[in-house]
Amino acid sequence: MEIFNVVGQNILYSGLSFNSNFLEANVFNILLLLFGLIYVLKNFLGSILNDRQKKVLVAIRESEERLDQANIRLGEAEKQLAQTQIIINQIINEAEATAKKVRESILEQGKFDIEKLTQSSKVSVKFAENQVRLQIQQQITSLAIQKVTAGFKSQINSMMHSKIIDQSIMQLEGEINL
Repeated sequence: MEIFNVVGQNILYSGLSFNSNFLEANVFNILLLLFGLIYVLKNFLGSILNDRQKKVLVAIRESEERLDQANIRLGEAEKQLAQTQIIINQIINEAEATAKKVRESILEQGKFDIEKLTQSSKVSVKFAENQVRLQIQQQITSLAIQKVTAGFKSQINSMMHSKIIDQSIMQLEGEINL
């Protein structure tokens, strides 16, 4: 502060004069140099700063344009995603409907096959029952014939045998005479 007061007083009271005190003179010279540099560099730095500011503004505009384009692309991508989701939902619904039809078809075919197998097994069982009945009848008939034959053999003696033969001959004679 004192330096500024001294410099100010020298300028006001004495005007510009030569100061033999080199310390005070250096401060004054430094201040003059500093003000000169600020004045000269103001234009130079100002133009550099203006150029820099213009470049930053251009970069900001370009970034805003890219942001706008990115937002437009995002909107388009979201529309495509929504359309794709609709198509996927349609495909899922169609697949579910097809699966339901196939399942119903398989169930109907299964019912038909079961019915066919049931009928076939019923026919096979009836056929087997008839075969068993026939075999049983044949065995019963065979046993009955064997029993009757055994009974006849035990009851028929030679006299009855000749009597049966005589009766058979008589019947044959009666038929021949007619």
